[in-house]
Amino acid sequence: MRSPVMLAILAGTLAVSGSAIAQGTGDPNIPTETQERLRQGDVTKDALNWLGLLGLLGLLGLKRGHDEDSYHPAAVE
Repeated sequence: MRSPVMLAILAGTLAVSGSAIAQGTGDPNIPTETQERLRQGDVTKDALNWLGLLGLLGLLGLKRGHDEDSYHPAAVE
């Protein structure tokens, strides 16, 4: 079970590494797309960060309090 997971992680890492190398233009006078975005200033970044935080807070509703989610957690005898 452990080796297929490790192989999948390795394959995913290798697949992503090719695109990271392709970022460079070779010419220092031509900026990459990332450098262009940073120079222009992205105004939607803060709004998306707050939206993501709100979504993560919504995951708290999935937390179970105890095994029996009724009004009385203890068995009534």
